[in-house]
Amino acid sequence: MIPQPFEYSRPETLAEALALISQGGKPLAGGQSLVPMMKLRLAAPEHLVDISRLPGLNGIEERDGCLVIGANCTHYQIESSALVRQRCPLLAKVADHIGDVQVRNRGTIGGSIAHADPAADWPAPLLALEAQVVLESIRGRRRLAVEDFLVDTFTTALEDGELVVALEVPVDPPGSLSRYQKLAQPASGFALVGIAVHLVMTDGKINRCRIGVTGLANKAFRARSVEEAILAGKAPAEAVKGMVDGVDANSDIHASADYRRHMTEVYTRRALESALA
Repeated sequence: MIPQPFEYSRPETLAEALALISQGGKPLAGGQSLVPMMKLRLAAPEHLVDISRLPGLNGIEERDGCLVIGANCTHYQIESSALVRQRCPLLAKVADHIGDVQVRNRGTIGGSIAHADPAADWPAPLLALEAQVVLESIRGRRRLAVEDFLVDTFTTALEDGELVVALEVPVDPPGSLSRYQKLAQPASGFALVGIAVHLVMTDGKINRCRIGVTGLANKAFRARSVEEAILAGKAPAEAVKGMVDGVDANSDIHASADYRRHMTEVYTRRALESALA
């Protein structure tokens, strides 16, 4: 299908882009979510602001104990980055699970987190790593924890005129262990259930446990009951029991709510056991 007519701008600076976005322009980066929605007439922006070539939004660097990842970094850039593999390998592992080769070469981490698809891969590791989203508008810059940024299905804390410009992810401390386990929808690669585990071991004992869950509910979330159980010394098989109690699970043609709940426990146990092995 052909999208409705729209105005197109390709600003050369971030300041120009933010000015256009503040006037109602819709940012376009990799286009892996927005363009299909436009073709299906599920989205009809009047003005597209192409930010894909803006300087300063596509680099990865280490700064003040964090990896600062520009919002325009593609999944492949993150997957193949030597710095990411060395300092925060969970991100590289997750990037390798996203979509297919074409999607990984075009899709961006900033676009994915801003789209807030409940089946997207990135929210789970970003929650497990306690990352922050850096937002900017003509009013200035602010930071939000990913947990506060994700509000609901396709809904975030982005305010009018704001743009995701970077992700700040703490680098792994010594003794870190991590895994990502995903039950993927075969055609799209989206997560029916995706579990990101990040552990820190000291003298053979787990002193930090963070677990991000995606695909199960209306938004990704931390599995705090499992985290607490693991820190209390419980084995993974015991720790995951009851982790989905009270969760309003998604249900669609691909998987029922009960199936998603069951597989969430299964994949959380597997991710923990794999990390600890």
